[in-house]
Amino acid sequence: MTDKPTRRDLMRPAQLLGIAFTAALFSGFVTAVTMGAFQALPGDAVVRAWSVAAIAAGIAFIVVLLGLSMLLLVVDPAGQSKTVDRPVLLPKRDAADDDEPER
Repeated sequence: MTDKPTRRDLMRPAQLLGIAFTAALFSGFVTAVTMGAFQALPGDAVVRAWSVAAIAAGIAFIVVLLGLSMLLLVVDPAGQSKTVDRPVLLPKRDAADDDEPER
């Protein structure tokens, strides 16, 4: 057994939900702070700030979840069982090319 993770191990559904939830918390907190939810404002202004923050958090959750799931659809299903042993975006090199330095 190798110690290198497979693509399937790298992106599990719980991790996708965790990333989306973290992005939603961040966007909701930033929205609440910028709208003055923690300031001494009248009651309806604070309620409006929290409601807009909840809407922003929900939109961020859905957008991040959909974006990550669409990106996972690009991955070849046959490639999910392969191990990841090098950066994905670098071009493949042959063994004969290893003697030459890269330009």
